[in-house]
Amino acid sequence: MQLDDYVKAGKIASEVRELARKTDWVGKTLYEICESVESEIKKRGGKCAFPVNASLNELAAHYTAEPNDPKILTDRDLIKIDLGVQINGFIADTAVTISYDPQYEILVNTAEEALKAAMSMVKEGTKSSEIGKTIEKVVKQYNCKPIANLSGHSLEQYTIHAGKSIPNMWSIGSFSLSAKEAYACEPFVTTSNGLGFVREGKIKNIFCLVSRKKVKSEAANRLVEHVWDNYNMLPFALRWITKEWDEKEAREALDEAMKNKVVRAYPILVEANGQRVAQAEHTFIPTENGAIITTQ
Repeated sequence: MQLDDYVKAGKIASEVRELARKTDWVGKTLYEICESVESEIKKRGGKCAFPVNASLNELAAHYTAEPNDPKILTDRDLIKIDLGVQINGFIADTAVTISYDPQYEILVNTAEEALKAAMSMVKEGTKSSEIGKTIEKVVKQYNCKPIANLSGHSLEQYTIHAGKSIPNMWSIGSFSLSAKEAYACEPFVTTSNGLGFVREGKIKNIFCLVSRKKVKSEAANRLVEHVWDNYNMLPFALRWITKEWDEKEAREALDEAMKNKVVRAYPILVEANGQRVAQAEHTFIPTENGAIITTQ
């Protein structure tokens, strides 16, 4: 357990999250938002653990800006900014939702309250199902719905989703939190008209390596080595690659790598009834008496 690196990553992540929370992004493009948040991470000596997610309205997660993404944020939008920082592969994962339309403030506040309640009860030995139960109870008190098929997760070096899930509602299967592991807890909340589930959308613009095996395409092999050298097995975005590659060439190499199953793509996740979604997230390490919340 590299506590120092987890804490260092968390300090950077929380500073950048709070800066994102205070910034007025209206009129900015999603490209400008993602690039700005990522540059703040680098400015503080961190590396991005994954492309900044800038998921609007009913998109719950997994949207990052395309190269020169022209989509502009308006004063009717609700945006989830989910960011990750890594130091030597040890990750801090945190998120904030910003609503420019007062009627959706309730979603933002509910996600924050649910996260706060979860953080106040976690410690070594806490059962994951109890965390889910706490989140669900808070969310329902505000007449909102938790998203049932999205969850928090355990973290490991260079691995964001390390196999264990922290549910956002009470669930049958359960494990006990260990002081030797780091976890991300992330309540996702929708309106009472939402289905409380997400489905996969058509857009896929976050990718990660699954293998380094050589394929027939020389360009794809070059791309895979470039990704490995720069991002290891952590997720990446096309707009990161196009800083050094021609966009057309990069897209073709990426397609080849996906066709040969050396790279996988993550589809965007959309609330199944098209309702808006808010998210709040912290990374924490359980201790005997509570938790070290690295992104506090």
